[in-house]
Amino acid sequence: MFGRLTPTVKYILIINTGIFVLQSFLNLPLSYWLGLRVIFSDQFALHQFITYMWIHANFSHLLGNMFAVFVFGPLLEQTFGQKKFLIFYLLCGIGAGVLFGAANFVEQYQLKADTENYLADPNPDAFSLYIAEHKTRQFNLQNLAKLSDQYYENSQNIYYRNQTKSAVSQIFDFKTNIPMVGASGAIYGILMAFAMLFPNLELILLFPPIPIRAKYLVFIYGAIELYSELNRSESDNVAHLAHLSGMLIAFVLIRIWTNNKTIKPY
Repeated sequence: MFGRLTPTVKYILIINTGIFVLQSFLNLPLSYWLGLRVIFSDQFALHQFITYMWIHANFSHLLGNMFAVFVFGPLLEQTFGQKKFLIFYLLCGIGAGVLFGAANFVEQYQLKADTENYLADPNPDAFSLYIAEHKTRQFNLQNLAKLSDQYYENSQNIYYRNQTKSAVSQIFDFKTNIPMVGASGAIYGILMAFAMLFPNLELILLFPPIPIRAKYLVFIYGAIELYSELNRSESDNVAHLAHLSGMLIAFVLIRIWTNNKTIKPY
């Protein structure tokens, strides 16, 4: 810990925790309402670039993010000042959402095109290829394979044709309506800023309890996120790219501010 709790950090902790408590006790679907979706989703809205960063999926998600704000935020706020720290936090979170949204759009655009093509011209070969390329563990793959076989055997049967169109639409709706939530983009921005401004400050890890300089700790975090993004498994639902985007936004902001001499590294 590096000193007293500063005002903006305190408000960030209170707001995030308060929203999570309301969401939990009142059973409000805030992730559904306020989470960030891919741009061409029917559920997408511009405000999601701001609101997603104040919603958390579960208690451990909230705890991890707010612990980082609590530990690293006060020293940054003392360095930036309250207004600039708040601007920095928001820009990292919003910027991470925008960059993630752009990348997600590119990644999901092929899904959109394949879905539209199939619904316009359904056939057994196209359905088999679609489920092979866009299958997801949330759907019963054995049932999809069985439906594919039945469609091959009854390619002119309108019932099976409609069943495959329904399956394709469900896969598309599911994949394009998974909301991204959490302050992690802003948090990784805080970590990057801390490493750039206090690179040689020694921190004590919790597990194992050994000292490590800030620049090495953040490098390790960044390397883990990059590796995880490049080797993503189907079961991995963490937005590693948003974390890296938050670090990138922070890097750019700190370089601009240090070049303008509005802040200085230690």
